[in-house]
Amino acid sequence: MPNQRHFLLHKPHGYLSQFVYELKRKKKLLGELYPFPDGTMAIGRLDEDSEGLLLLTTDGKMSELVRSKKVEKEYFVQVDGIINQEAIEKIKLGVEIGFDGSKYITKPCQSYIIDEIPDFGLRAKKIRDERHGPTSWASITVTEGKFRQVRKMTAAVGFPTLRLIRVRVGNILLNDLKAGEVEEVSTFQLTK
Repeated sequence: MPNQRHFLLHKPHGYLSQFVYELKRKKKLLGELYPFPDGTMAIGRLDEDSEGLLLLTTDGKMSELVRSKKVEKEYFVQVDGIINQEAIEKIKLGVEIGFDGSKYITKPCQSYIIDEIPDFGLRAKKIRDERHGPTSWASITVTEGKFRQVRKMTAAVGFPTLRLIRVRVGNILLNDLKAGEVEEVSTFQLTK
């Protein structure tokens, strides 16, 4: 379809991945960040506490394409404590999490410890400081997207997530996009 538009957004902490919120409590919505055209939709979601790369489009077919393929999504997670290789191996193999009121074993995925602290800048809402104990970072790449899955995966191995940032969807990278910044693109290059 002609004149479809596509956007990359670095979703900041505290925003919902939607444009309309029906409940009474006031929430920050994506439309407050940029004058997106009518009909723009987020492809997938990041929960209110999560940050990072979010793809948006006016093209329903593109949205379906991105969601129907088993597109990799990579997250950098800051966890409570110093995560170890044993926990990473469990995450890679699949861990049991709760989903829709029952138990679910996550699909095997990629994961590794991040040695250098990533520089994403400070978050609007402070996480905590060193007085509460050490933290560490890991990368987790999944092709599925159950509700709060990555957070549940780190908790299942004893390292609750403190901060979660999506850095990649397919071959599309967050790169240097700052929190709240939007980049319009001609299409989504999900594969090489």
